[in-house]
This record gives sequence, C-alpha cells and structure tokens, in this order.
Amino acid sequence: MSEIAVIGAGAWGTAISIVLGRKQAHRVRLWAHEREVCESVRTRHVNELFLPGNTIPETVHATNSFDEALRGAEIVVSVMPSHHTRRVFQAMLPQLRPEMLFVSATKGIENDSLLRMTEVITQLLSGGSSGFVPRIGAMSGPTFAKEVAKGDPTAITIASSDKELAVVVQREFSDPNFRVYTNDDVIGVELGGALKNIVAIAAGVLFGMDLGCNTVAALITRGLAEITRLVVACGGRAETMAGLAGLGDLVLTCTGGLSRNRSVGVELGRGRKLEDIIAGMHGMVAEGVLTTNAAVGLAQKAGVEMPITQQMHAILQQGKSVQDAIRDLMRRPSTSEVGLYRN
Repeated sequence: MSEIAVIGAGAWGTAISIVLGRKQAHRVRLWAHEREVCESVRTRHVNELFLPGNTIPETVHATNSFDEALRGAEIVVSVMPSHHTRRVFQAMLPQLRPEMLFVSATKGIENDSLLRMTEVITQLLSGGSSGFVPRIGAMSGPTFAKEVAKGDPTAITIASSDKELAVVVQREFSDPNFRVYTNDDVIGVELGGALKNIVAIAAGVLFGMDLGCNTVAALITRGLAEITRLVVACGGRAETMAGLAGLGDLVLTCTGGLSRNRSVGVELGRGRKLEDIIAGMHGMVAEGVLTTNAAVGLAQKAGVEMPITQQMHAILQQGKSVQDAIRDLMRRPSTSEVGLYRN
C-alpha cells in the first residue's frame, strides 16, 4: 500500500482523504490543526466539524503531528487555506524530502507576494543550503467536498510540468467515481481555480438581489473572459479556461448552493455586512474574499483590465455598495466581443 499525507482537514481535505481511503490501496494520514477533528475522525470516523454526515474509511488516520503525518509519505497533498500555506510548509520543512511528490489542492493566491500555491511551496522548499526543487503539481476542478465525499461522479485535473508526477497522481487518485485528467498548464489551472471564487461571490450578490438568469449568465461569460486574459498574460493557455479548472469550476461555484463564496455574495446582496457574514461561517473559509486583493495586484502587474474583479474588490475591501458596482459595470464604455479575451 502507498503512503499518502493529506495536510489540512477542512471539508475538501477530508473529502480527498475519503476518495483515497475508499480505494483500500493507500494508507492515508490526515493532518488536522484542530484536536477535536482528530478525536472525531479517530473515534467516530467522521469529521463532525467540517464535513459531518460522511463516513471516513478506516484506512484514514488523523493526527495533529507533522512528524506522524509525513513519516514515509510518498505523496503529500496540501489542502490548507492559501493564507496558511507558507506558515504550514515552513513548519513541515524538517520532515520533507526530495523523493516526495507534492500536490497542491488549495485554490488561492498569496496576498503579499502574488505567488500561486505551487510557487509558494517551491520557493520555501528550494531555499537554503539543504533545500531541493520539489516535484509538484496543482489539482483543481469543479468539486464540492460534500458531493465528492458522497461518491457523486466527479472530474478533476492534475497539472504539472512533471509528466510522470501527473500520471502517478492520476493513477493513485482515480476511482470509478473520481475521474482525474492530466494537464501541463500549471499557471492556468491554479489561476482558474483561484479567480473563479471572486466571480462566484459576484454571482451570489446577483442572486441575493433577486436578479435573473440573464444577469448571471452575462456575469459568468464576462468573468471567464477576464480570468482568461490574466491567465494568458501570466503565461497560461486560453484553452485551459475551457476545461475543468476554468469553465467547469466557474459554473459550479457561481450556480451551486454549496459554494461558500457564492453564499457570501448572497448575503452581501441581501444587505448584510461582510464582517458579520464571515463571523457566521464558524471557521470555514471563502477564499475569494482574500483573493480579490491578490487578483487586483496581479492584474495591475500584468497590465490586464479586470472590471468585475475590480468592482468586487471595491465592494469587499472598500465598502462600495453592490448597486453602485453594478451601475459602474453596466456604464463602462461600449466595446466589441470580437477578441473575447482581449476586451
């Protein structure tokens, strides 16, 4: 049996552990920050805090110890919130080895550095005299943790410049209900997974304001256009945005009731204050709230116009009213849809 460490026991990390554990071909160690999560998984085989109602296979062992989680691990799956990634990997450095394969399943951009998660991990692991360049990939796609854990048919992609790593992850993660595709566009897959959360908050705002399907469809289409502009400007491929990590994840997160980012937007559209919404999430993370800062910074650095992202940044970080943001978007100078990803 192979040894796999899943670092992060939120809903998505737990769902990944369930996928890996139900194959009965892996020994999975699930690292959790919260001691009550470990206790819940060990004694009742369920993560009652973040993913209640879903049985975790006995092949999954929960631990609060990095040493225990990483000892002998062949694949390390990173599933913590983006703003914790640097700190957690810094703490894990003594246990990490060059022969490990790393998979980042976190959808976000680091706020200050504007680095993608694979870049953060690579920077940390390759620094210093004893550092090494990790073999790493990014996993993303349209995945609600609850549905993945339940066993609903799901498709996702693993992106890496390391073809062997992509093939190994595809083989080890795939089962009859979890189909893994490979890709070599790490930039596109990571940015698509991060930026769609911003558009999902905007979609939730429209729902909360009781606006119709016309408006949501326009938002998704124009949101995809501006995400693709930034992906291409950063070195990714436009075609990736037509795939699972682009259009697939965007549609899911903008329309699905299980989306935390969309749910935040719904409450904003109904007039609630952001700080009150976040306080009511009880530790759950809506990545899009933080990603707006990094996205605006990355767009400015790349010289790319992202009007929806900019308006969401103004709503979330500067207190702009949703009504004013919609008005400003609709009154932008008229343009052509020819060259969709340039306008």
